[in-house]
Amino acid sequence: MKTRLRPADLAREHGISTQAVRNYERDGFLPSAARTESGYRVYTEVHAAALRAFLALVVAYGHATAGGIMHAVHADDVERALTLVDRGHAQLTRDRETLNAVRTAIGSLPVAAIPEPATAGWSVGELARRLGVTAATVRAWERAGILGPGRNPATGHRVFRTADIRDAELAHLLRRGGHPLDHIATVVGQVRTAGGTEPLAQALATWQGRLTARGLAMLDAAARLSAYLASRP
Repeated sequence: MKTRLRPADLAREHGISTQAVRNYERDGFLPSAARTESGYRVYTEVHAAALRAFLALVVAYGHATAGGIMHAVHADDVERALTLVDRGHAQLTRDRETLNAVRTAIGSLPVAAIPEPATAGWSVGELARRLGVTAATVRAWERAGILGPGRNPATGHRVFRTADIRDAELAHLLRRGGHPLDHIATVVGQVRTAGGTEPLAQALATWQGRLTARGLAMLDAAARLSAYLASRP
């Protein structure tokens, strides 16, 4: 096994610059390199394993978390490193749950039945009566960030239009399914960002693909991190 490596050797494997390798060492993402008498860095297979682990972690968890994991490892705080890994997996699980909730919600929402309100929009009471809930419930959804109705400039009263009614229908459906308000806010936000349920339905396959890619990246990162931990003195 080759034990003495130059910055160029590490850089070439990943298609990055030698300066990037030196920067990663400076930032603590790689262990410190030994130096020759003339001041040149001398890397080893341990440094190569560290670089593979760090770059894989960046893909899986993002630069900040990847850096935090490597800093924890180099501080001999493996528990901290594993906690950061666990948080990434927990976030992926939450994202999968959100995706499934969105898919279920938009598949069950009676979009065609959503009426177009009058020009002035619906009041809190009118929306509450449509859904069979109390006006206080509608206001609670607004406080949770699920609904964002406009206001009548003359009276200051809430005005709910078609998009607001769609969001309220989603909220009502998800609440009946037992989802907490913060989860519902995330789902409704996804629908709102996509511009409606139909564009969001078309984007679900892409969203699923991103989650799958992230999960596979986490598997790869875990293997490379494990290999690096095993290679350390």
